[in-house]
Amino acid sequence: MTTTREAPARKLTAKGLATRERIVKAAAELIYEQGAQNTNNEQIRTAAGVSGSQLTRHFPTKESLVRAVLAWQADTIVARHQAPELGELDSFAALRRWADSYIASQDMLRGGCTFGSLAAEVVKTEPAHRDAVADGFERWQELFKRGLSKMRERGELRPEADPAALAHLLAAAFQGGALLDQAAGESTPLRDALYGALAYVESFAAEH
Repeated sequence: MTTTREAPARKLTAKGLATRERIVKAAAELIYEQGAQNTNNEQIRTAAGVSGSQLTRHFPTKESLVRAVLAWQADTIVARHQAPELGELDSFAALRRWADSYIASQDMLRGGCTFGSLAAEVVKTEPAHRDAVADGFERWQELFKRGLSKMRERGELRPEADPAALAHLLAAAFQGGALLDQAAGESTPLRDALYGALAYVESFAAEH
């Protein structure tokens, strides 16, 4: 698996790391709100409270900053899926809690999936970022795959259940539902998509 979490070219001080993190977070918020193409350096500098030289020192090109934002968004979505209340996503109840947490989130109405929205934009306009996008989705889907594999190993899912295919289904239902939520301005599409996907996963439940 490739990795998008590139180390800085030189060792940074604690202050330097904090500045870099502040820039990435500010850029991520702006890009989420208005897209990468509509976000410029002046907006990022103002939002992050940094000078032009600080911005270019950490990110010499816009491409390097977008790549850092992709990695940060991927880290964020993976961390959210590892919340204590979700455990290892290795039970029907945990998967239902995961779905409900997003259905209730206003973020889906505001701008869709934080990672998916940017991924959809840059995968077409910046082919060089395709590996970073693929890596982010792979890391995310691996959480589902691992949890579903454990359920199958424990006999909660029938042997014919394919964890990889079911992980793809959950991710696709989420991304599609999030986009439809954003377009409709309400959470019914995401709810229907996720509950439909979960119903399919549950159709593989082993009979005891």
